[in-house]
Amino acid sequence: MRDIVSCFSENAVNVSHSSCSSYSSNACISPSLVPSVQNAVTGVYRIILSTQKQCLIKVTWCKNQTGGQGLTINFGDDPSTCFKLNTNLRFFRKKKGSKVMESDHLKIEVFWDLSTAKYDTGPEPVDGFYVLVMVDSEIGLVLGDLAEEAVTKKLKVTTPVAKAALISRQEHCSGNTLYSTKAQFCDTGIVHDIIIRCSGEHEGLKHPVLSVCIDKKTVIKVKRLQWNFRGNQTIFVDGLLVDLMWDAYDWFFKPVTGSAVFLFRTRSGLDSRLWLEEKMVKKDQDRVEFSLMICACKNT
Repeated sequence: MRDIVSCFSENAVNVSHSSCSSYSSNACISPSLVPSVQNAVTGVYRIILSTQKQCLIKVTWCKNQTGGQGLTINFGDDPSTCFKLNTNLRFFRKKKGSKVMESDHLKIEVFWDLSTAKYDTGPEPVDGFYVLVMVDSEIGLVLGDLAEEAVTKKLKVTTPVAKAALISRQEHCSGNTLYSTKAQFCDTGIVHDIIIRCSGEHEGLKHPVLSVCIDKKTVIKVKRLQWNFRGNQTIFVDGLLVDLMWDAYDWFFKPVTGSAVFLFRTRSGLDSRLWLEEKMVKKDQDRVEFSLMICACKNT
């Protein structure tokens, strides 16, 4: 008898399949709309040390209305343990340096160099930088294209490396109702292009339509969004079941202050299976689940 994942995959939208959707592959593409801009991006990483002790590191990149860039790093649930770079007229006050602190009885060392960082339209630098976080003398988190060089210069070859995994990413966007991002749903998967678009009356439609595309293929299309402002759909990406949920209530009932929320969350299917071989249970337990949340404010 087949496992539940096989059954789910028959009814879920398969992104890798050439005929995954009956909708046009151009449904999310609009030549007249400029994609919204990212105001803040937060990544949460789970760090597992050689002692098996774990900690969470939350990295937030942001930019303000004047164009200034900012970086904040939080450790665990302790709000008092925070590394923060302030901004001043588009430039970091201290673009290069190091800092030592303590969190939950762990020694934390942060090394960074943003002096040559280059930015696109979002708050994250795209190259020319590194951020290195040491946890109890182990390499915990390494970000940036210059990180490898920094590790070679600053640390010994024998420095232990902790296990690090990105478990969630959150993006805050504003602008037109066209949102573009990228996501990798598992370590062995590829990076996928994601486009979320809400079509409105200015395009000749009587009712708003929500479309979500992955790699130019429409995975959901929600008509009459003002009545179907909340919902979910299961999709199949890189051999994984991914729950796609949306909540656009605020777009219609709190248009000035509210935002729509889109959530992509991977799952192993473990909770849905009635029987599993022991080795399959172990494989599912070892898999790191990932979630991507997009909070989207639209111009009214």
